[in-house]
Amino acid sequence: MVSFPNAKINLGLNILRKRPDGFHDIESCFYPVGWHDTLEIIPSDQLKFSSVGIDIPGDGDSNLCLKAFNLLNQDFDLQPVEIVLLKNIPIGAGLGGGSADAAFTLKMMDDYFKLNLTDFQLEAYAGKLGSDCPFFIKNQPTIASGTGTTFSETSCNLEGKFITIIYPNLHISTATAYSNVSPSDQSPSVKEIVELPIEKWRDNLKNDFEASLETGFPIMNEIKNSLYNEGAIYASMTGSGSAVYGIFNNLESIRDYSEYNQWKGELS
Repeated sequence: MVSFPNAKINLGLNILRKRPDGFHDIESCFYPVGWHDTLEIIPSDQLKFSSVGIDIPGDGDSNLCLKAFNLLNQDFDLQPVEIVLLKNIPIGAGLGGGSADAAFTLKMMDDYFKLNLTDFQLEAYAGKLGSDCPFFIKNQPTIASGTGTTFSETSCNLEGKFITIIYPNLHISTATAYSNVSPSDQSPSVKEIVELPIEKWRDNLKNDFEASLETGFPIMNEIKNSLYNEGAIYASMTGSGSAVYGIFNNLESIRDYSEYNQWKGELS
């Protein structure tokens, strides 16, 4: 069984307040994009995990795919499988690649073992693995609030637009990204802005992490400005960085950034 866990971008990201539990309340629009990993489940007599492609830091035993399997195994006593991951989505880029891998593992195990879990149940399991994970269960444009796990519908639709995502080979930890932020609940609503025509986003739709990171990592702002100079309708850093994306009316307007890891394609 094979699936293709995809990345997401953040259309706007307001950091509203720090919570008593140390996390932050946010508001953002999560939007799925086509840059993807490849995940395969193979019958096996013992649980195995391996990955190729981009090197994943840390011990393989702590990988989110294995954590997803073990989480379900606590309740369903699953038979062992081999999990093989081809990692293409950059790590520490704000694209949610690891979260997607975990969520797709949950969905694949549900199908493979015929557990018949509902989306609500899968989202509950995914929420135990990470803040972005539940989004990838339904995998559709969503307004995320709270710690990023409370969802509401949006009419935001970028079908027919084209996007490029550029990863400038910088890994930015979540702790680094949050270290200089100034939370505020006075920012304009992301939900309201993303439902306006995209031409109005440039002056209104902000990612609060950009201001906190621009001094230490100026390359991201340089890429963003370059995308606007090339004709992007809207450009922004995604998540807590460091990937930067630009949205265009046509694919031909997007130049190659051969010095960086880049993906481009059509939005749906």
